[in-house]
Amino acid sequence: MAAAALGSSSDSTSPAVAELCQNTLETFLEASKLLLTYADNILRNPNDEKYRSIRIGNTAFSTRLLPVRGAVECLFEMGFEEGETHLIFPKKASVEQLQKIRDLIAIERSSRLDGSNKSHKEELSQQSAASTQLPTTQSSNPNGLTQHARNSQGQPSNPSSAPMVIADSVILQVLRSNMQHVLIYENLALQEKALACIPVQELKRRSQEKLSRARKLDKGTNISDEDFLLLELLHWFKEEFFQWVNDILCSKCGGHTKSRGEALFPNDDELKWGANRVEDHYCDACQFSNRFPRYNNPEKLLETRRGRCGEWANCFTLCCRALGFEARYVWDYTDHVWTEVYSPSQQRWLHCDACEDVCDKPLLYEIGWGKKLCYVIAFSKDEVVDVTWRYSCKHEEVISRRTKIKEEVLRETINGLNKQRQMSVSENRRKELLQRIIVELVEFISPKTPKPGELGGRISGSVAWRVARGEMGLERKETMFIPSEKEKISKQLHLCYNIVKDRYVRVSNNNQTISGWENGVWKMESMFRKVETDWNMIKLFAPIMIFLVPLKLFWKQN
Repeated sequence: MAAAALGSSSDSTSPAVAELCQNTLETFLEASKLLLTYADNILRNPNDEKYRSIRIGNTAFSTRLLPVRGAVECLFEMGFEEGETHLIFPKKASVEQLQKIRDLIAIERSSRLDGSNKSHKEELSQQSAASTQLPTTQSSNPNGLTQHARNSQGQPSNPSSAPMVIADSVILQVLRSNMQHVLIYENLALQEKALACIPVQELKRRSQEKLSRARKLDKGTNISDEDFLLLELLHWFKEEFFQWVNDILCSKCGGHTKSRGEALFPNDDELKWGANRVEDHYCDACQFSNRFPRYNNPEKLLETRRGRCGEWANCFTLCCRALGFEARYVWDYTDHVWTEVYSPSQQRWLHCDACEDVCDKPLLYEIGWGKKLCYVIAFSKDEVVDVTWRYSCKHEEVISRRTKIKEEVLRETINGLNKQRQMSVSENRRKELLQRIIVELVEFISPKTPKPGELGGRISGSVAWRVARGEMGLERKETMFIPSEKEKISKQLHLCYNIVKDRYVRVSNNNQTISGWENGVWKMESMFRKVETDWNMIKLFAPIMIFLVPLKLFWKQN
């Protein structure tokens, strides 16, 4: 039900308060009371720091505000900003804006306490009761999707806005199989087998060297030994251990083959290792049909060491667990998989894609590859989490595509599934998982801004394969300088770049200016411009800690 239908006066001035008004009467009154308390504490004690921050793990916040539609968005509209473990009301924030949102909430609260909308309360209560009843078809299904932070950008989920089924069979099938599959990574004998393949000491030596260099450059870094070891594991896995497969070589003559796009029946040995699908790669030279089984057992993948994203993520996640990292296997509905690794030093989950040798670039798929994301689900031994919002900065577009399963069914099912999975874990571990998911949900609320390194297209797989999947990314303009008549006569082309103003000056052509360093470049690799506002410095470089690649920058003159 829209906020306007409740007689809300805040609809046109505060989307967050309008969203808050859509909750049941009891939920609204409880959440609004706490929001007013937070606001009034600041207004009464504007110089007292203790009232200007809210700990995300605080019981009142995590139970009375975080699950409530529009509540955290109200705090953001007041002026609160997201910190590592707290929401902060910074000194630069407008107290007038805080007062405005506070007054809007107070008006809505007053109108409901006065009983001016009794008929609407009854209707809302009926809707609330109906929404908590899951379809009977769900009771026999033990699977589901994860906790879901309210729809981002303050927009409510509207199941009636597009055709929607109660549950998509593909999603439920993936949930069933992946929830069970990730338990194989906990097999100690299998972890030992993986460790035997990994040059652990060499990776540790490399990571220590790079960590030492990083700490000299940034003494305040919170990146740990484990974070650098993870980066080395990623690089080793892609460059030295695993091989990408487009078309396999013929096992008979060694020549090139081409996939015929047909599936062969798996034999008993292939089925033993989870290869339910076998591709037929045909060799024209010797007319021989080659089998390419798509193994799903990471133990077998430690031997074959080849495949596509499914095999890569499967085997890499095992390697992460073998080295002691907490890892998740991440499945994307639009056909990709990767890994997430928890960083204790940064207290957050890091996106890791072994196929691309990238870490902590979650917007790579949506911004760089051009994917139209809708459901991204992470699986571990302890939980299933809907992490879609980490991988998107276009939350409204994502919401419009989430039509495969009702949102309330996703939330309730995954909550039940996680409760069942965590019955055997200790109380301390449950508290730890709860604290993490609270921090994670707050992270999901605010869409991210793309970072350097998240703008490029896919690099794994053949060009034809990437084009076919629409994952080449945006084309970049190549600039070429063509001498003007004046420059031809003077036989001189004089071009300067001002790093502070970020512009070119073509001195030899009447001081013509070109804004933006990338707009004068013919080709470039792994370059971006960083402004250090606190040091009053500007650098043109590739960051050392993550993007350890050669720098290449080319200008071209005709």
